[in-house]
This record gives sequence, structure tokens and C-alpha cells, in this order.
Amino acid sequence: MTEQRHAALAIHPIAAGEEGAAGELPRRRQIVRSMRIAVLVVLVLLAIGAARTIYVRIANARALEAGTAERAIQYVKTALPQTAGAGQTLALPGTLQGFTQSPISARASGYLKRWTKDIGSRVEKGELLAEIETPEIDQQLSQAVAARQQAASGLELAKSTVARWEGLRQKDVVSQQDLDERRGALAAASANLAAADANVQRLRQTEGFKRVLAPFAGVITRRNVDVGDLIDAGAGNGGRALFQLAQTDPLRVYVNVPQAYAQLVKAGQPVVVTQSELRGQNFKGQVARTSGAIDAASRMMQVEVALPNPDGKLLPGAYVQVALPLTPSLALSIPANALLFRAEGTRVAVVDADGKVRLRGISIGRNYGETVEVIDGISATDRLVLNPSDSLADGDVVTAAKEPA
Repeated sequence: MTEQRHAALAIHPIAAGEEGAAGELPRRRQIVRSMRIAVLVVLVLLAIGAARTIYVRIANARALEAGTAERAIQYVKTALPQTAGAGQTLALPGTLQGFTQSPISARASGYLKRWTKDIGSRVEKGELLAEIETPEIDQQLSQAVAARQQAASGLELAKSTVARWEGLRQKDVVSQQDLDERRGALAAASANLAAADANVQRLRQTEGFKRVLAPFAGVITRRNVDVGDLIDAGAGNGGRALFQLAQTDPLRVYVNVPQAYAQLVKAGQPVVVTQSELRGQNFKGQVARTSGAIDAASRMMQVEVALPNPDGKLLPGAYVQVALPLTPSLALSIPANALLFRAEGTRVAVVDADGKVRLRGISIGRNYGETVEVIDGISATDRLVLNPSDSLADGDVVTAAKEPA
């Protein structure tokens, strides 16, 4: 090696004649070789470290890409539309009424002499409820009887007169005109007697109304008079009813069914009536009749329910709940949480075979709370997205989540 090379390597040159030159040269060569090996090892380690860093970065990039792609997937829960089944009921409020209930008014005016039945009393048809003193009607009847007797006497006189004048006419003593006048007087007397008889009969029937009788069997629910009260004939013109009578077995319940359910209620349908004060007790009745028309003001149809009440547990006037079982319809029902309310109207998100979302407009029918009836817009094979997000748009790719086992 030259002196400049030794100087560059910081190695002192060995003189040709120095001692130990033969041993120093191999040692220096060994040092150089060791340095080369160390440099090679360092380079290898650096290469390994660089390769490892690159590998880790590639792996992290792939993992990040996979995670981003996985997080970009929208997982949704889907459900199929169902046909509306039976067992759905419509609960409506109602008020119990007697099957027959009527205010009992007086037909004759006077003073109440006595009453025989009070509130809560059960009466049979024709049973006496009260008696009324009618002095004016009694006097009118006496006068009518006397007038009838007077008319009867006039008729007898007219008959005898006609008989005598007919004999005189046969002898040609009187004219035919005079005989016709006597016959006319006889006809007038007969008419007067008939009028007097009719007046007497009218007053006797009116006097018969002094006894107030029950028109049907039932329970007295109200008494409005007491002994000595002045009674006016009839309930109108300031008159008042003496009693309120109601038939409690069976009972009637009138309910108003909304127009959306009117077509599903038919006569003869069984119903269940419940009262909040009678817990755990259900009373079975049936639809007796419907009005057959929708009220234009309320858009409801009146329905009458007949309810047997043999033990008298239910009281007229009580507030009850009437459960009407609805007949199943051919429309499909979907969960209420599948609806999307957009500016364009009510929509549902349908997942097609390619996993893409298609927003469809629907027409909603009856609302059952957790489910709603769909009249038009979907088919029975459409997969609907449950709880769709507001950001869900037409054409989005989604993946249906697996149902838990």
C-alpha cells in the first residue's frame, strides 16, 4: 500500500526494516476484514429494518383499507310484509242503556194522590206506579153523562114524533115536507147521542189515566214527584215525567265506528264489553244492527250492540269499553318502524336482489299501533328495511344483517 493510502486509512506505514512487520500486517488485515463484516452486518440489519417497515406499512394500509371498506358497508335489518290476520280488535268507548227506557208521564192533569214504587224497584208490565186525583175530569165526566142522557131523551122524542107524523102522512093530513123535517130532526138527535157517547167514552178513558201503570217490565231509575204535586198532562209544555223506567236485561250499547273500519263491522259479530270497575270480568254481546251510513259531520257509523245482563251486574248509564273483533282484510301489514316520512310523502326502503335500496311510495290504510296496513305500493316478497336512517337514499348498497339465532 502507498503512503497516501495508509494515511487515508489512518494506518501508519510499516517500514521495511522494522521489527514485527510480519505480525502487524495480518492484524491490520484482520481489523479491515472485521470492519467490513461489521459494515455488512449493519447494512443487512438496515435492509431488514427497512423491509420490516415497508411490510408493516403495507399491512397497515391493507388493514385500514379493509376496515374502511367494512365500515362503509351499511348493515340493515329487513322484514317481509305480512297479511293482516284475524285477532285484531277495535276498542271503542260506549255508554250502557236500557234495552227499553222511557219517561213515564201523566195523561191526566191533577194532584198526585200516592206513589207505590220508588227508585230501584223492579216492576212488571201493568203494575201500578201512582194515582192522581182529577176532580176536574170527574166533573167533566158527570156533565158528559148528563148530556148523553139529554141526547138520548131527545132521540126518543124524535122517534115518537116521526112515527106519529108518518101515520098522519098516510092519512094525507100533513105534507111530505113536514114529514121530512121530522125525519131530519130524528137524524140530528141520533148524531147528538153518538157525539155524547163519544165524549163520555173519551172522558172515561182520560179518567182511567188517573192510575199510572208500567208500560213494560223494568227498574224505576228515577222518581220526580211526591204526594201533593201538581201534575200536568203530557211531558211537553212544561210538564215533567213522573218516573224513569228502564229495562236492564238485555242492555244496549251504542258506539261510533270510524269510517276506516265501518266496512268490517257486520250484524251478528260477537263483541266483548269490559268495565274498569269490574276488573277481570268480560261480558259477551253481539252487534245487533248498524246504521248503514256514515255520518257526514263525524265520519263515523253508529253501531248498536245487544248485551245480555241476567244477573244485573251492569248498570244503565255506565261507561264501558267495547272490543270489536275485525274481520281480516286482503291488505298487507308492515311494521310501523319501516316507514320513511319524506317531503314526497310516505315511503318504504325496499332491498332488491342486488342489495340496492329502492324507495317506494305507499298508501297507508288502518293503523294498528305497532303495524300499519298498506293498501298499495309493495308486494308480499319485498324486503323492507327496518328503522331506516334519514340519510338512506335511492340506490345505496346495503347488506342485510343476519337474524340472531
